[in-house]
Amino acid sequence: MISELQVHTIARQMLEKHGFAAIAKAAEQAQACEGRGEADEAKEWRHIEDAMKIIRGPANS
Repeated sequence: MISELQVHTIARQMLEKHGFAAIAKAAEQAQACEGRGEADEAKEWRHIEDAMKIIRGPANS
């Protein structure tokens, strides 16, 4: 299990590299892990996805 600090570091790096498309990339990684039965890894990707959503802030309506 990765630490909260690592989650936010990865989330920030992914956003810097991929922009808001990084959120979709994290979701895709989570789904791929779930498909392979890797529940812990999927949970980490979902956590990273959630962290990116927080960093991003509220979506523009």
